[in-house]
Amino acid sequence: MKKRLLSVAAAAFFGMALNAQQIKFEEYDLPNGLHVILHQDNSAPVVTTGVMYHVGAKDEVKGRTGFAHFFEHLLFEGTPNIKRGEWFKIVSSNGGQNNANTTNDRTYYYETFPSNNEQLGLWMEAERMRHAVINQVGVDTQREVVKEEKRLRMDNQPYGNLFTTIQKNLFTNHPYNWPTIGSMEDLNSAKLEEFQAFYKKYYVPNNATLVVAGDIKPEQTKKWIETYYGGIPKGTIYPKDFPKDAPITQEKEVTATDPNIQLPAYIFAYRTPGNKEKDAYVLDMLSSYLSNGKSSVLYKKLVDQDKKALQVAAFNQGLEDYSIFAFFAIPMGQTTKQALQSDIDAEIKKLQTTLISEEDYQKLQNQYENQFVNSNSSIQGIAASLATNHVLMGNTNLINKEIDIYRGITRQDLQNAAKKYLNSNQRIIINYVPEKKK
Repeated sequence: MKKRLLSVAAAAFFGMALNAQQIKFEEYDLPNGLHVILHQDNSAPVVTTGVMYHVGAKDEVKGRTGFAHFFEHLLFEGTPNIKRGEWFKIVSSNGGQNNANTTNDRTYYYETFPSNNEQLGLWMEAERMRHAVINQVGVDTQREVVKEEKRLRMDNQPYGNLFTTIQKNLFTNHPYNWPTIGSMEDLNSAKLEEFQAFYKKYYVPNNATLVVAGDIKPEQTKKWIETYYGGIPKGTIYPKDFPKDAPITQEKEVTATDPNIQLPAYIFAYRTPGNKEKDAYVLDMLSSYLSNGKSSVLYKKLVDQDKKALQVAAFNQGLEDYSIFAFFAIPMGQTTKQALQSDIDAEIKKLQTTLISEEDYQKLQNQYENQFVNSNSSIQGIAASLATNHVLMGNTNLINKEIDIYRGITRQDLQNAAKKYLNSNQRIIINYVPEKKK
């Protein structure tokens, strides 16, 4: 009996793995430019309707930062057919849940309903796209909400502005220079008509991707999509011609202070290729090798064995135009910055001169296989992946094929990437230290 149960469990696992590798979908464009992606999965009676707009913090201008994230809040204020304050009530009273999120590159809104309310989700997102109400009451209300979020998550949080400091110093021309949430000054000075113009410019069907995933009947779904979205007028698409940053060729060191910390953090940050480049995948794998888990190279050496660091990490933040690869370390006890820097540099040098072991390489591959199987374990996750792969990567089918890119990365590729991108003359060193008490 036990063997039988194990066999069933194994079959279920391999079935899940196979299913995770084959997400079937259909995609097409409406005449107004709206890109539509449909994924049918009738295994559970739920449907996620998501809309990803190709607008993020980088589409703002200096002096008016934070708009894309502001809209993540503002576009729940209502429409001519959804009264102010009713959005969340409608969703919850119909058994659904919803949310939105913003990055430097895009903004994503979604609802997940029981499948008998699929039509409601489609209608609500069409309302948001067609004629969201943007008035002074909504702007004033959400301005205070966003400012409080900034205080809570960043300004009053230990190390809360660390990533902002990295962006500010790593990018000088490109608009990745500022944080997604923007600045207090910009939020305070922005006028109603500027928000209205931003909506008109970016929240148009030909700058959006609609994904409907779950327990759907595709032909019926297509009819509803045509009914609700077909008549929304096309907008003007502006070229994303952002200023480039010259390569970093000389090491630069800066100091930033944080009133909320007692221990310094040291960051060694590199500007690396955007998400579509193969090297972005290689660097992602390198960051996992260096600091993913307690058996990783940096954790084992600096935290576990030598007790030099309280925390250490190598992270790869993939973005559309560039990416950020950075080492982060908080010293333990009397450990100096120089000691941490020397140890991190020694590990980089090893990567540049010696291939990682076959055993470590296989462990990495296993980690990515496991992530791949788990990454699309929910309908919400599948919907978000489909939209992201189309909008930011230009290839929806990466939901099935991205794992092949990781499988194709060799030990030599890892060494070559370390040689090409992780040299000391290509980095910004940030000393992120406690603010001195007055």
